[in-house]
Amino acid sequence: MSNPNEVKSTLKPAYDHVIVGGGVAADKAARAIREEAPDASVLIISDVSDGPLYRPGLSKDLWLKADATLEGIDLGTTETGAELLLGTTVTALDPEAHAVTTSDGQQVGYGRLLLATGAAARHIDTPDDDRIVYYRNADDYRHLRSLVSEGIRVAIVGGGYIASEIAAGLAAAGADVSVHFPDSRLLEQMFPDSITSHLAEVYESKGISLNSGFFLSSIHAGRRLTLESRSGEKVEADVVVLGLGAVPNVQLAEEAGLEMEQGGVSVDETLATSAPDVYAAGDIATFSDPILGRRRVEHMANAERSGDAAGRTMAGTRTEYRYTPLFWSDLFDDGYEALGETRTNHRIEEVWNDAHDAAVLYYLDGDVVRGVLMWNTWGAVPKAREVMQASKEGRLKVSELAGQITPGG
Repeated sequence: MSNPNEVKSTLKPAYDHVIVGGGVAADKAARAIREEAPDASVLIISDVSDGPLYRPGLSKDLWLKADATLEGIDLGTTETGAELLLGTTVTALDPEAHAVTTSDGQQVGYGRLLLATGAAARHIDTPDDDRIVYYRNADDYRHLRSLVSEGIRVAIVGGGYIASEIAAGLAAAGADVSVHFPDSRLLEQMFPDSITSHLAEVYESKGISLNSGFFLSSIHAGRRLTLESRSGEKVEADVVVLGLGAVPNVQLAEEAGLEMEQGGVSVDETLATSAPDVYAAGDIATFSDPILGRRRVEHMANAERSGDAAGRTMAGTRTEYRYTPLFWSDLFDDGYEALGETRTNHRIEEVWNDAHDAAVLYYLDGDVVRGVLMWNTWGAVPKAREVMQASKEGRLKVSELAGQITPGG
């Protein structure tokens, strides 16, 4: 892919704004800075080789839509006038000197800095083999796409968000897909039995083999790859994709002495960190959700909104981040939008339509709604926020939940 985001050849000694990270939060911050301070200089430093992309496309459209391309999900960040330094890691942050040091030894000063370093795929000890893929960025997509063809046997390890999405995508691309996970059902940590049993039927109808109770012990690389479980079960595959969750990239912030909280970088209402003129947004930021309190969220909407808010404050327009992020996914012909703590360790109140193909799920801690998931139900996210707020304040009883959002709307 020809990259429209090539950096200018010579860096300045300092910039008004430096953004560390090359994802959606970085793009939104650059756009907000440009709106608020058109003449300000902006540098984005990213350790990946592509400019900011619409990340959901990597596990959805690029596999499911024949005409989808990497160019099509490029966010066009250079339109903002920001310079992009790609394939470069920031190795040190010195808040006192207002400077960062890059992996190639350059030191760059800043007036204000945004940490938008995102998260990395969780790794385990595996053989060094190109057929074993951790899936996170565009380079991972290119590599996996080069390995996949009709009938190639792909084993996916993991039973969560990314594993469920990439399984659907690889099946659509013609691969022979199996998914191996420790729980009894795919996405069991999020969905009750009413949905996980339906998804099991759907996935298996698409030729995807679901293998529950599989605790990975090791991977052996030979002519084919062999997965071995703790119980001794062995599975052969041509390609293995490991979808084991994500780890926030906070090492730079930790080494710089920034205050940490809940595994992320602690920020105030304007996304400012404990260091002067240093902000954090997206996956790494632990912020105050107006409904749910202090939390860290690894989803697209949070990256977009927090990046925008941080950029505006950095450019001189103080902007408070008061947002309860949504997230969503499409799983073949089904889909959902959700807010909050959609975990099955909460009690779940399920409200289904008469056809039993759409539902609203309320996730309760005691009598307080901590999450809402709208299954095949659209356009109700604002109402779901109202329900959560009213429940938090004691204005809404559990017995009244069934009448709040119409399933299938």
